[in-house]
Amino acid sequence: MRREIETKYRVGDLGGLVAALGAAGVVLGAPARQDDQAYAPRGWDPSQGKAGFTFARLRTQDGTHIVTAKTPAANAMECAEQETAVADREAMHGVLTALGYVPAVRIVKTRRTGSAGPIGVCVDEVEAAGVFLELELVVEDDRDGRDAQAGLDAWARGLGVELERTTDTYDVLVRPAPV
Repeated sequence: MRREIETKYRVGDLGGLVAALGAAGVVLGAPARQDDQAYAPRGWDPSQGKAGFTFARLRTQDGTHIVTAKTPAANAMECAEQETAVADREAMHGVLTALGYVPAVRIVKTRRTGSAGPIGVCVDEVEAAGVFLELELVVEDDRDGRDAQAGLDAWARGLGVELERTTDTYDVLVRPAPV
């Protein structure tokens, strides 16, 4: 089973972060715009939490469309994932809604990626939310997700820059607060 285990941090000083990543040997690629439509199961409410529910995401980047199904485990940043490229974004949107998914929120960001050994490193400038560092491990074993997240957090803290950890995913961070 393929799982993605991640941690996410709000970044106050983008230039300082990029310099610290460079000093840690992380080479960031060119910026790429990602246009994501997040989908929730029909009838799901955020008050229910995410564990045990399967969500979908339809992403377009550089003319390529990718659909992803994510099922959170212990927390929203540890998910079993399946994904594949699709030829037609609008047709895939139709498939997802026919399967009972409801468009939840649109997330648009500019992402730069790199790696530090097995750790995927993403620096994201998210419209309506700010700048974030996302660290992720893609694993196919049964390691403890919380322990893996603690290891990712230790690596992030070792960068020596001010980071504010968040347990919220981008769909939560860009959603307007209830009035």
